[in-house]
Order: sequence, then structure tokens, then C-alpha cells
Amino acid sequence: MNVVTRFAPAPTGRLHVGNIRTAIHNWLWARKHQGRFILRFDDTDRERSSEESAAAIRADLAWLGLHADEEHKQSARFDRYDAALERLRASGRVYPAYESAQELDLKRKVQLSRGKPPVYDRAAVALGDADRARLEAEGRRPHWRFRLDHDAPITWDDLVRGPQHFDPVLLSDPVIRREDGSWLYMLPSTIDDIEMGVTHVVRGEDHVTNTALQIQMFEALGAAPPAFAHEALLVGSEGKLSKRLGSLGVDAMREDGIEPAAILAKLARLGTSLPVEPAADASALIETFDFATFGRAPARFDLEELKALNARIVHLLPFERVADRLPQGMGAEDWAAIRPNLRSIAEAADWWAILHGHVEAAASEEDRGFLLEAASAAESLDWADAPWPQLVTALKQGTGRSGKALFHPLRRALTGRDSGPEMAAMLPLIGRDESIARLRAAAGV
Repeated sequence: MNVVTRFAPAPTGRLHVGNIRTAIHNWLWARKHQGRFILRFDDTDRERSSEESAAAIRADLAWLGLHADEEHKQSARFDRYDAALERLRASGRVYPAYESAQELDLKRKVQLSRGKPPVYDRAAVALGDADRARLEAEGRRPHWRFRLDHDAPITWDDLVRGPQHFDPVLLSDPVIRREDGSWLYMLPSTIDDIEMGVTHVVRGEDHVTNTALQIQMFEALGAAPPAFAHEALLVGSEGKLSKRLGSLGVDAMREDGIEPAAILAKLARLGTSLPVEPAADASALIETFDFATFGRAPARFDLEELKALNARIVHLLPFERVADRLPQGMGAEDWAAIRPNLRSIAEAADWWAILHGHVEAAASEEDRGFLLEAASAAESLDWADAPWPQLVTALKQGTGRSGKALFHPLRRALTGRDSGPEMAAMLPLIGRDESIARLRAAAGV
């Protein structure tokens, strides 16, 4: 089977964490099956859609490594939707309706007050030509509804949720086109999925009812529905998706120093039975991606967990992958020394200054004599052969110090920090003369 998936954002803003996850899952499924991944902009809302937002979405996907095999815009396909509407009208599957929003709202309230489901009563179906002419003479313009077939239940076997069953009698005939001629989501999406050969629709479980409606649209247009996978929605660590997380986008995570590999690793497996593990590339994620591993419970997204995963991924990145983002002059040895202590690549600049700048950190009175002896010992080391073990050995023998009493004042004097990368890797990079100067400065000399 030639798998084709699509990611269809509305270009009305930046991608947020929820639709980033959807994009990742569509991309992974296509790549696993050597299929096609389509980027389709659902830009039928002309007032809110913008090319600026479309460009930002493209850039976000490219940064994540989610490169589309095709790109389409719904705004370039209105003639296809018009033609399909005419076919459906000829077959009696769509009809014009003239109720205002206020009238529809009143109908729903009356039905609810009577203990009935607020389902559209199809009053517009009973209108004759004269009735429609009278309403249009009054200045009313119709919206268009798709007429559901009430004769059989709507069923499908969802790749995540399992067998699904809807009674169409309990569903309102969906509005597919507004009074002003603009399109709603449902029918254009169905037409595009048919004509673009989409085999799998992967999206959030908030679209389950839409799927029930769209399955009948596929059938009315003479096409077999694709497979559907409705994944559980994201929630925050407090049990619901906060406004902050709900609007958290690629741009914000990128500014926070999060690597694209961390976002892929986290969101690819969030909500599945597979462990979230650091992965420097997507190959393992592609190979193991399977809808059978997805759970039905809401998937908890924790930003602090993402940051911790990001640090683990940074620790895996080879120098070649990060060289263009490091301070000018930083080499592979520098990167190897500081990498285990970084949470983000941006922090490399701080350690670059420690390695190759000048650090002065005053020591306590009780440590000054010890550091002065350390400076003297450093002058006699063989700096070409692992100077840190030599320095530690000499100071243990000469001062009797060991453990924290020995290591802490040395690290503090040499780096200005109380913790950090292994000093055995750091000291040769700081160098003989600068190390001696720092030790003497901390000793107050």
C-alpha cells in the first residue's frame, strides 16, 4: 500500500505543541512506509489566513526536519469544491437552509428544554421553490448543509480508538458552506483527501464526530474513506492543557534552547506505551512508530521533562552537528569537555569564556595558602601529559587535603563555578599559564 498522510494546518498563526505532535505522527507514518507526506494549508478563511503564517509554518516544519513531499493550498482549489457541491446537489445530498444563527440557537434551546438532543430538524428540506424565492426576496441568503443518510449506522475501525459506531439520526446535517459563500472545514477536506490520494488521516480525538460526518461525504462522492487514527489530546502536568502550553510553539521552544531532536523524541512517543528516550536522529522513531502502541488516556506534556530530555540529547550530539552554533574558535576538544554539563547548546558560550577567557574568583582565607601551593605545583607539572591527576596527587601529598576540601577550592579558583565538567578535561584546555594565573589570583597574589 502506498501510504499518503497529510498535515493540514490553518495558516492563521504559529504551530503550537498540539498540532506539532499531529504533524510529527503524520510524517513518521509516511516515512515508515516510504510513502508521501503532504502539507496542505486549509486557508479557506481568507480574513484570518496569511502568507506570513504559512511561511512561519513551513519554517517550523523545516527546522524540525519534517519536509513535505507535496504542498497544496485550499484557496487554489475553490473550483474543485464548487464542482463537488454541484454533484452532491444533483444527487440530493446537499440542500440550502435559511435559518439565521439566532433562529438555530432558539431551536436548540427548545429541544434541550424538552430533553431532546439539539439536532437540526431539517425544516429547510421541506421548503418549496416558492418558499426559497420568498426568503431570498427578503434578503436572506442560504447556507448549505450536507444531508446525512439515516438508514445505516456510521462505523469504522479506528487505528487508536478501535471500533467506532455513530447513529446518524443523532447528528445534525453539517453546514458545509456559509451564507457568504465561504467554505467550512468538512467538505473541502474530504474532497482534498480523495483527490490527493490520502490513505491515513491522523488527528486529535476532538475530530471523532467530524470523521463520522465525513465518512458519509466520502461515500456520497463515490470514494472509499481512508483509515483514521484519532489520538488522545495533550494535557499539562496539572491535568489539563494550560493556556501557556496550548499556545506553546516551535518559536518559543527554539528560543528556550530546545533541540528539534528533543521535540521529535518527546512528541513521537508521548501517549504511547513506548519509552521516551533521547535520540539524536529520527531513524529509531520511524522504525518503532505504531498506532497499536497509542493509549486512550490523555497524554501529559510537561515542559520541564522536555528540557531534561533536551539536555540528554545535547550530550549525544557530535561536534559536527553543532559546530556552526558554537562560539567562533571552539573546537572538538572544547565541545567534548563541556558537552556533558550543558542543558542547551547556547550555554556553550559561557563555558567558552571559562575555558579561554580570564576568570578571577576570590578564595576564603583558609584556602589561600592551599591555592598558592597549587599554583607552585602547577608550574612544575608536565602539561603535555594529563596535568589534572598530577596536580591532585602533588597536592594530596603536599597538603594532606583530600575530597571536597581539595577539589572544591581548585574548581572554584580555576572556573569560577562550584560545579561543572570534569576538571581532567578542562585543565588542559585552560592551559598552563592561565591556570597558574587563576590560582594565584584566587590566592590573593
